[in-house]
Amino acid sequence: MSVPGKPAQADSEGCTGTMNAKEDAKWLQWVTRQFETIAGEDRVINLQEFKAALNVKESFFAERFFTLFDSDGSGTITLQELQEGLTLLIHGNPMDKLKFLFQVYDVDGNGSIDPDELRTVLQSCLQESSISLPDEKLDQLTLALFESADKDCSGDITFEELRDELQCFPGVMENLTISAAHWLTPPTTQGHLHRPRPLTAAYWHNHRSQLLCLATYLGLHVLLFALAASAHRDLGISIMVAKGCGQCLNFDCSFIVVLMLRRCLTWLRTTWLAQVLPLDQNIQFHQLMGYVVVGLSLVHTVAHIVNFALQAQSESSSYQFWELLLTTRPGIGWVHGLASPTGVALLLLLLLMFTCSSSCIRRNGHFEVFYWTHLSYLPMWVLLILHGPNFWKWLLVPGTVFFLEKVIGLVVSRMAALSIVEVNLLPSKVTHLLIKRPPLFNYRPGDYLYLNIPTIARYEWHPFTISSAPEQKDTIWLHIRSEGQWTNRLYESFKTSDLVDCDSKRLSRSLKMRRSQGRPQGLQPQPHDSRALAQGPVASSEDVTVELTSFGHEGTPWKGDEGLVPGGIKDRTQAQWGASASTRVPVSELSPENHQFCNIKCYINGPYGTPTRRIFASEHAVLIGAGIGITPFASILQSIMYRYQKRKRTCPNCQHSWMEGIQDDDMKLHKVDFIWINRHQRAFEWFVSLLTKLEMDQAEETQEGRFLELHMYMTSALSKNDMKAIGLQMALDLVAKKEKKDSITGLQTRTQPGRPDWNKVFQKVAAEDKGKVQVFFCGSPALAKVLRAHCERFGFRFFQENF
Repeated sequence: MSVPGKPAQADSEGCTGTMNAKEDAKWLQWVTRQFETIAGEDRVINLQEFKAALNVKESFFAERFFTLFDSDGSGTITLQELQEGLTLLIHGNPMDKLKFLFQVYDVDGNGSIDPDELRTVLQSCLQESSISLPDEKLDQLTLALFESADKDCSGDITFEELRDELQCFPGVMENLTISAAHWLTPPTTQGHLHRPRPLTAAYWHNHRSQLLCLATYLGLHVLLFALAASAHRDLGISIMVAKGCGQCLNFDCSFIVVLMLRRCLTWLRTTWLAQVLPLDQNIQFHQLMGYVVVGLSLVHTVAHIVNFALQAQSESSSYQFWELLLTTRPGIGWVHGLASPTGVALLLLLLLMFTCSSSCIRRNGHFEVFYWTHLSYLPMWVLLILHGPNFWKWLLVPGTVFFLEKVIGLVVSRMAALSIVEVNLLPSKVTHLLIKRPPLFNYRPGDYLYLNIPTIARYEWHPFTISSAPEQKDTIWLHIRSEGQWTNRLYESFKTSDLVDCDSKRLSRSLKMRRSQGRPQGLQPQPHDSRALAQGPVASSEDVTVELTSFGHEGTPWKGDEGLVPGGIKDRTQAQWGASASTRVPVSELSPENHQFCNIKCYINGPYGTPTRRIFASEHAVLIGAGIGITPFASILQSIMYRYQKRKRTCPNCQHSWMEGIQDDDMKLHKVDFIWINRHQRAFEWFVSLLTKLEMDQAEETQEGRFLELHMYMTSALSKNDMKAIGLQMALDLVAKKEKKDSITGLQTRTQPGRPDWNKVFQKVAAEDKGKVQVFFCGSPALAKVLRAHCERFGFRFFQENF
């Protein structure tokens, strides 16, 4: 919560306001109730209770806040003291807030801040924001902020000097907060994002294809039900309902597999139908159709049970109810009276499949249960053919296409085993696999494949996005986060070196790989060593973390600041970053748990298309990745920059560069905004070297005219307005301005603390006016809902990668 101003506004938008009398009274009433809950019977809050309530990571701030709230120095805080302190922060002017902040930093209370006090505060700021930096960097940050604030070089920062320094950061003093005090936030004050109402222009803009398909689907069911029911209107209402549902089930049970024909869907993405059909929602429609099948089956079964009960009570019937329901004696059905028993078997299989398809089964380490029960669609088809006289006609076309796709996929995937030739294990429990690329494996940026590693699980296939660009000819890269049973087994198997052939003739295999890729002998890739990074930032000018291949004008691969660098860029690279080979960790010194050369047999099935294929047909693309959701964008960003460099032309005489063919068939992009959101600092190590290279590619561009703009956010870091982080953020800004790079990631782009203000982000995108905006997101479903709502407000198209 934010103490000053309206809490909900401060948290979501970074701004505050002044409470009116009604809001003030309501808030004070809430604080009173919260105080009574925490204080207990003694009616006072001690330091331990205050720490627990404030929920801060570093006790330094809790102790400083407690001391300042405890105005009488009794060692406890009364309700009156708490209300007085908070009222001062809420209703006080910026100077009141600044005085409070100065007192927090003035640990010894002598009226000034010395360098050691400032270092202590900044160290606590780092811990509170979950940022890990070496002691040398902490000293550098302290001195940078201290020297900037100590205008008279007296060796101490006075209140006036701190005030003058804060004035260099507009809006900070007015919006100072204590965001950790969640216990002081009334739940009724939480802001809500108002989504556009259905069927409005904004809603229709993002959902028109889905709504049209749903309307068509509903209309087709009404038509099928009506035709079948009217054809049996002489047999009673129960038969009409059963036959109507049965005709709809004929369509659903045959068409439901069409939605999972990945090769066909990938081909459709290359046609004009991709603009009409909601191909990106195929899984959601498949799930919807599954619910419809279950519902229609239950209604169909109940209708027949009613009909059987009526028949059994009829004097003309010679069969009992259970015989009509469970046996072949009544001769119901077109194949030896099998309609009733096959119907019962179908319903049981369907309920089993439906139950085992729930997210609690699939997501909680029981994927095999979901997978094997889902294969019961094969016996279900056989039973449906025996059950209904017309089902085989409905199944003929989709079943044939489904069979052909499965056969082709099986043949292609099993035609030749591939090899995992190299593995990098990242401390974030991300497994980076390099797989030898088959000769005819052609894919597009953002595509995914299915991977099978027999030594992990012989029959399991799992989908993963390809993180390397198509222009990389030798290997396919996958980055796999360990969050499930199979992925954890994969990571642990490499970590413990249990897999066969790992590290076997490691140096020989490394030399063979380098020569096959045409890389000079002395320029082998230097895998990331987590130990070297433990006391430093994610990236710096001396290290190359997770290396991703970028490409020069002719498509020549080169890695980071090593390998084959095009001449024009190589000189600039060396001038900016320096020759740092001597500072890198040699291969021989790396732990085998972190990096291994392997020859592990694996199989792949794919590639398959995703919504991100639309990016290259966009004018202004906004790519948003949350955590490992950057994976599809890693491939896309490399390919985008390769195509962008192909447009670049340089005059050999004056070295002036310009762009050619802004609009072409290869790429229509005018501008790309890439937003990467991570919770922790170490998560940036996944692809920071790629982003470093992308920044270097645009070193000659002005900040305003850059084709690709990066935006990095670290959600565990406290915002600039938070009293527990303002000093750290000021110091980071000063060092970044001086060194031209961020201290957290090593990029030129400054890492922003906290969560993005999506309203401001999209306002800026809209103001750039670079063409129609399309937003592509890969990450958590909760964030997807927020982004979709904002896109509907701004009229942007929204596409979500499902993973």
